[in-house]
Amino acid sequence: MQHAQQDDDTQTTVGYEANGGFLQQTEISQNDKILSPLPTRDAVIVPIAILLLAQKQQLTISELLTTLPQRYTYSDRLKDFSIEKSQRLIAGLIASDIKTNLANIKAMFPEFTIPVDIDITDGVRITFDNDEVVHLRPSGNAPELRCYTESSSASNAASLCQVVMAVLTGLNN
Repeated sequence: MQHAQQDDDTQTTVGYEANGGFLQQTEISQNDKILSPLPTRDAVIVPIAILLLAQKQQLTISELLTTLPQRYTYSDRLKDFSIEKSQRLIAGLIASDIKTNLANIKAMFPEFTIPVDIDITDGVRITFDNDEVVHLRPSGNAPELRCYTESSSASNAASLCQVVMAVLTGLNN
């Protein structure tokens, strides 16, 4: 899940899935109108939001894209990784105070930069000091551990995910 500040200084929590699903955990208000939480993987809201933002800024969609931060995602999953094992792994990463948790993550992924934040809304989402993100979560419907990565380049996002998958594969053996 990603947190963003609204214009009125309230925090909005949203998330996405690799299949295009978009989830909204909190209300979003704009122009005295409220959009209630959408926990149903609504994929239509993303293109509508893009069209409305382009219209509001009087830009074409291609022009709008040049104004947005360059972020790339990559995802993979480790099959035959029991939900119980996934939950134990995540619980071990978030079992202590934040300083210890960040140290445990650094020890698990020494090739990454310094972890600076953890969000446990859905699994564990780790943000590193270079703004790269690793998000681990158990599948809700299969014995799989899912990994989502986010970076400023497509190759970095893929590389991050490959490193995480290699570490997780070692834990599963």
